[in-house]
Amino acid sequence: MVFVGRDLTGDGVMKLPFLRALRQAYPEARILWVAAGRSVFATTLRPLIANLIDEVIEDTAIGSSWRDLLRSRLALPRADLLIDTQRHVPTSLALRRYGARVFVSAAAGWLLSARRPAERSKRASMLGQMLQLVEACGAAPDLSRLPPLALPADLDAEAEARLPAGSPLVGLAPGAGGRHKCWPLAGFLALGRALSERGLRPVVLLGPDEQEWRGQVEEELPDALLPIGAADSPLMTMALARRLAAAVANDSGAGHLLAAAGTKLISLFGPTAAEKFAPFSPGLVIIRAQDFGSAEMAAIPVNAVLTQVLEALSPGLAR
Repeated sequence: MVFVGRDLTGDGVMKLPFLRALRQAYPEARILWVAAGRSVFATTLRPLIANLIDEVIEDTAIGSSWRDLLRSRLALPRADLLIDTQRHVPTSLALRRYGARVFVSAAAGWLLSARRPAERSKRASMLGQMLQLVEACGAAPDLSRLPPLALPADLDAEAEARLPAGSPLVGLAPGAGGRHKCWPLAGFLALGRALSERGLRPVVLLGPDEQEWRGQVEEELPDALLPIGAADSPLMTMALARRLAAAVANDSGAGHLLAAAGTKLISLFGPTAAEKFAPFSPGLVIIRAQDFGSAEMAAIPVNAVLTQVLEALSPGLAR
């Protein structure tokens, strides 16, 4: 059993490598995902985790009241192993009273945990912290061989229809949850033109909040594909991502979706910390604005990004 506070879409996508590592560590186990609030693993992202989670239990409200500390037993199925992913000590104490055979938690510096990792200091990234919980259980996840994510076959077919075979496709995801995290659209457009000049086809991935850019993109990148509509789900983005040769994204949900799909990703960072928020991808390349003298995203030069894209497509191509 794994306990979380809640899972919004961005949280859920960031936790996918943890789920894959957990299934790798316990291939035969029945895995329950228990949330105090709502979880996208019960709704939007449910198709992705069909082979990773056996049951999702939402809205348990565990930790919402001090009375949880007085209950003799929480109203949950019995588990051999309970992994607590949050660090709020009263909630962890309530979970510890639940009576699982083994309780693992990083709360209070691992003092409440029955098992502890070899290295207990708090890691910078959320994913690193969650993988540390798996390691505390005695497992050693092989991040290069994680179980695959499941995507509905109809989505793969639709992605093939939207992105036909031809020139190598390079994804450009110019949006982010906050515009301060966005490399200027002009940078993405200049990159798209440079790719087109080299016989590569830009695929511009616009989320619901970036549809206002569609007209400008169509005008300035006439050969670009814009396969995502405002009503498409995150799973559609992942299905499309599987057809890309490489992609460029800001620190954003789209970047995590591209990484989760296994796409070679160049990830752009400025005001946010890559150490904490970088998506999980074995071939990830991070470009920081700070390396060019400023925390502002505009400091990242187009040529620096282009070089990394060409290198991802074919090592040595950029030289």
